[in-house]
Amino acid sequence: MASILRNTVASTLPANDQHPYRSGAWRPNVREWDADDLEVEGEIPADLSGVYLRNTENPVHPSIGAYHPFDGDGMLHQIAFHDGTASYRNRFVRTDGFLAEQEAAESLWTGMLDTPEHSKREDGWGARGRMKDASSTDVVVHNGQALTSFWQCGDLYALDPRTLEQRGKATWASSFPSPTGISAHPKVDQRTGELLVFGYGKEHPYLHLGIVSAEGALERSVAVELPGPRLPHDMAFTEHYAILNDLPLFWDPDLLAGGIHLPRFFPDVPSRFALVRRDGTRPVRWFEADPTYVLHWINAYEDGDEVVLDGFFQHDPSPRKRGAVDPHLASVYRYLDIHQLQTRPHRWRFNLVTGETREESLSDQIMEFGMINPQRAGRPHRYTYSVTGEPGWFLFNGLVKNDLHTGAEQRYAFGDGVFGSETPFAPRPGGTAEDDGYLVTFTTDVGRDLSECLVFDATDITSGPIARVRLPERISSGTHSCWTPESALPPG
Repeated sequence: MASILRNTVASTLPANDQHPYRSGAWRPNVREWDADDLEVEGEIPADLSGVYLRNTENPVHPSIGAYHPFDGDGMLHQIAFHDGTASYRNRFVRTDGFLAEQEAAESLWTGMLDTPEHSKREDGWGARGRMKDASSTDVVVHNGQALTSFWQCGDLYALDPRTLEQRGKATWASSFPSPTGISAHPKVDQRTGELLVFGYGKEHPYLHLGIVSAEGALERSVAVELPGPRLPHDMAFTEHYAILNDLPLFWDPDLLAGGIHLPRFFPDVPSRFALVRRDGTRPVRWFEADPTYVLHWINAYEDGDEVVLDGFFQHDPSPRKRGAVDPHLASVYRYLDIHQLQTRPHRWRFNLVTGETREESLSDQIMEFGMINPQRAGRPHRYTYSVTGEPGWFLFNGLVKNDLHTGAEQRYAFGDGVFGSETPFAPRPGGTAEDDGYLVTFTTDVGRDLSECLVFDATDITSGPIARVRLPERISSGTHSCWTPESALPPG
């Protein structure tokens, strides 16, 4: 392995930090690497060509008040594959907030578990206001740029997906009407090359949809009026529709009137789904369903007179203090544990003729962060690839492949003390079957103090990885990621 240390970012975190989400598998990184000739166990497929990108919440300063892992600074990790070889690099996302705190050598904004009034600066970002725009949630590649985003809205930051060179902010976003910016999960439609985005906030109409062309221009925006401020985290799309949501977990209106941003689940309020024509030709159509909260959707598609939406239904969106690792985790971080939330794959069917909604569970097993073959996005799909959770923690201990036609499942466990992240599907060039390709993920092995990139044959994950690629150092646990084939990357 030939590794070059490019930079070390100044951190003021204590050397013996005991915070449960700044230690162990969540120990943050401060070094930025370029590494070639990586050590490989097994064999990297010669036809696996492209880049895997993963965003990571990676704090460098003690928080103002209580720390939540979603507050951490964005760090992008990348592994590039070509002709059976792999190279790695990682870089902090140098947002305006990150640079300001580096200059100040301390945190300047509170996170989600504290109040805006305790921030040291009057400005800030986000739907709540006076938060740091950490850009540490998701990453997609659109129009040759890697775009990082923040879960509670902000700027989209652009990086070169090959080199991770910083490219500033997405230029078209200044025309997007949402005053708070873009939320966590932009969606790329590979069929059209379009990027679909949304932003939400505390000002009427509370929600906006944006359609960005393949060339990176804002084509249209649509105001989606809500009854009040909501907390949508993700969206989905079909060939003709964007699907947004109004779910009954949102800031308590009575407390919000007094400046307190405390989410509450309202079990007597239905879930509502907005179907918005992507071409802007018709009014928004609303459908109601059973009350729940959904962090992540899997896919959506059109089936005759129906629009089908798959996602992870939370059967307990307001979990009680039970069964977590310790009382501190039980009280503050129970909303991070998918076992507490009881998240299971679920299907909604919206009938465009009758206006009715039908629902069904797709599995009785707990899982989250579902991925599909990206060539099936917005179209019918058969296979999903999700992660299983470590009880009591926001950590992911294995993979599960679901066959939605037969109900069959394949599973793979990473092993004791080893945790992965969202695991995208990389289609095999020339493949014809929907599952003809590879799965790629990073793992964090706490016991051996190392990280690897694992590559699986997507047709058979139970046999384990066909390649393990050693990274220069152990990386912090993380969540969202994407795969981009060589054909969609800028010239190298």
